[in-house]
Formats: sequence, C-alpha cells, structure tokens
Amino acid sequence: MAKEPMLKFVNVGRDMPEKRDAGDRKGDFLEIYGDFISDKAEEQASRCSQCGVPYCQSHCPLHNNIPDWLRLTASGRLKEAYELSQATNAFPEICGRICPQDRLCEGNCVIEQSGHGTVTIGAVEKYITDTAWEKGWVETITPHVERTESVGIIGSGPGGIAAADRLRRAGLQVTVYERSDRAGGLLTYGIPSFKLEKDVVMRRIDQLKQSGVEFVLNCSVGEDITFDALRQKHDAVLIATGVYKSRDLQGPGSGSAGIVRALDYLTTSNKVSFGDTVAEFESGELNAEGKKVVVIGGGDTAMDCVRTAIRQGATSVKCLYRRDRANMPGSQRETQNAEEEGVEFVWLAAPKGFAGNPVSGVMVQKMRLGVPDASGRQSPEVIEGADYVEDADLVIKALGFEPEDLPKLWNTDGLEVTRWGTVLADFKTHETKLPGVYACGDIQRGASLVVWAIRDGREAADAIVEQVNAAASVAAE
Repeated sequence: MAKEPMLKFVNVGRDMPEKRDAGDRKGDFLEIYGDFISDKAEEQASRCSQCGVPYCQSHCPLHNNIPDWLRLTASGRLKEAYELSQATNAFPEICGRICPQDRLCEGNCVIEQSGHGTVTIGAVEKYITDTAWEKGWVETITPHVERTESVGIIGSGPGGIAAADRLRRAGLQVTVYERSDRAGGLLTYGIPSFKLEKDVVMRRIDQLKQSGVEFVLNCSVGEDITFDALRQKHDAVLIATGVYKSRDLQGPGSGSAGIVRALDYLTTSNKVSFGDTVAEFESGELNAEGKKVVVIGGGDTAMDCVRTAIRQGATSVKCLYRRDRANMPGSQRETQNAEEEGVEFVWLAAPKGFAGNPVSGVMVQKMRLGVPDASGRQSPEVIEGADYVEDADLVIKALGFEPEDLPKLWNTDGLEVTRWGTVLADFKTHETKLPGVYACGDIQRGASLVVWAIRDGREAADAIVEQVNAAASVAAE
C-alpha cells in the first residue's frame, strides 16, 4: 500500500518560495517571489489536512477544488493537478500571483486556525500552471462543434476574457471590444509587473487569439461603434467594462498640479514597462523619480502605487490612511512587502487640503477610531488641533473606483443601473433588463477582486450558452 502523502503539517512547517531581498527587488519591476522546485511544491502541498469540510474551497469565489489538486501535487501527478485546477479557473497562474490568499483560501485554512501555519495554496497554484505552460500542457481551445452564434464582449479584463474562454469552449464565436491599445484590462495596465509580469497575461491573450477569439483594440463603445450596433451584430452582448472612474478628493488646493489619479499613474508605469514612450512620464508629471510622494488610501491600489513609486526612485514614499493597520482594506502581505521596500505608513491620517500649486504638501488631519459604522468598522473621527503638513511633490489619489455612466456614454435607453451606478443584472444569470444583454465583474458588483470577476464571467458565459441553446431549440421546431 502506498504511503499516505498528506497530513504532514505537524512535522513539516509552512514555507513560501524565496522572496527576493528588498534592496534588490525595489530596483526593478520583476516579480518578487521565486518559484517552487518540484520537491518543495510536493512537500508544501503534502501539509494539507484533507479536512472533510474544506474551508479553503468554500471561501474561494471560484470554489476551486483545492484539497484535491494539493493531493495530486503531493503525489507528483502534476498534469492531473493542472487539469483539475483549470476546470474551475480560466487563469490559475494569475490568481496564484494576485489573489489575496491571506483573506480567502489561506486565511480560512483549518491548520492555520490550529496554529500550524496555512498551506501555501497560492504559491502551489502558481507552480502548477507555470509548469503546465513549460511542459506544453496548456493547449488552444478546440470546441467539439463550431457554432454560428456570436457573442460581443465589451472589455477585455478578467471578467471579459474568462467569459471568452468559456464561450469558445462551447463553440460560440467571440469578439472582444477593448478601448485600450492592449488587451487584458486591469491585468495589463492596472496591476504592476512586480505582482504580475505582463508576459503571463499576454500568453493567455495569445492563447485566446489562437483559439479563435477576435480582439478589436482601440475601440470605444459609444464613439467608434454604438452599443445598439453591437446588439444587432451579435446574438448576445456581455458588458465587462470594469469600473474606472476614480473617486475624487475635496478641500482647498485639490485641483493643484502634481495631484494625480492612481489609475493614470499605474497605467503610465505599465506602458513604460512595455517599452512605450509616454509623454506624461517623460515630463515627470506621472513619474516619481526624485520626488517626495504621498499616496492617499489603504487598499491594494494604494499598495501598488507606493511600491511603484519606490521603484521609480522617489526620495520618500508615505501612505496616508484614515484608519489603523488592523482596519485597512488592503492585503496585509502587500503592506509588509511595501514596508520592507521603504514605504512609511501614516495611520489615522486624512487629507484636509493641499498646499502649493504645483503641490508642495498635504494638510493632514489626525484621526481616532470611534463607534463602528454600518459595516461594523470603527468610524474615523477628527482630533481637533492636531493638523500638520506632510511635504509632497507628487500626491497620488488611491481612493477607489466608481462606475462610469454607461447609459449616457452609450446613449442607450433601457440599460438600467443601480443607485451606485453599477449595471443592474441578475446575480446568478447576469442578464440585464435588456434581452440578450449581460453584465459581469466590477461593472455589476462594484470594485472588487479579480477572482470575483473571473467567477462572474464564467457564470455569465454559461447563462449565454443556455440562452443560445434555448433559441436554437425554438428555431428548430
């Protein structure tokens, strides 16, 4: 009888792939974590307790079959592990890199709760699919039957391309409309390369292209093509635009030069990483080199901005957040990485206004935490008389994102939105009030995680296939 390869968490400690030294990694935009070697991946996977109720799986938005692909990895059956991982997730190697595992699967690992340290699920997930690419196990999509029905997808971010993957597997013809010059949306331009190197995204885009998905780039719906024209051209339309309207700052001096949006800053940095020449970077407007940088916000976008500024050669980088460390929305792992790289966090601090034009400082109000708000988090309250000025040559606003007014932008009647501006759609089928029109990802649920967008895209694709099948059955009668 073969020796049981699992349940080794008592004797084998938690271990992560080697992390590059902070002094080295802050000088480039390469990913900071190395790769597991096969023996180490098998060892770490073998720590899984194979518990009867896998909380890691139930707390994953995609409900990935984590215990089973950990067991297969521990047994050296890596190709089967990849096939099982790919069955529920179109892009496991991307989620393995950027998912906040500490808040999802790993944060709910049973052995973590018992004090033995969580299984390194994200690192193993990344290892499995990176190996699959190296071994040639990742193949182009070849549907059993090609169909004539077509679907137009607006937006090529994680939700849009997850849906495209699923729809092509069902044999439907898929066209993705993207207003940027490269596909990938947030994965390409919103996330820095030190978290997600761009060749990882581009090879997935290439796989979809080789599988028959058509990408129409530099195409803005409402300008280059009308929404109604898309509905007439395709049997179904999926809205997967994401949310890109930045929340703004108020107060004296908020319109001063040198105060920029996080998305503009990150997009510019990523374009430069691709080798593009960007005027705003060359002029210094969206370049932190030699500047005192202040980033306002406490989410993952703020963490991306502070770590990018360090790599661009800022003289100092500070992050202002109005709550304390325990109440910040961003990943604790990312916060630790930022601190290692030289970022200073100023907790319980909020901007009141800005000095100078161009900006020379942020007028800061010190805060304390009061009673909990409706979400259960303690509300920040101003400490009177504790204001001060934080020197800054570049201020980056990372306060979150809101939906654009799509009905107005697209001049479309009947596309209903919620009071938050997100597209109103069924959360199971993702169908809107317009027949044959669906929505998924952040434009439906609000700014959220990549993994939720992937889930939404897959669900929407399944609902579209069901609708197309039903229409075909009626036509055949």
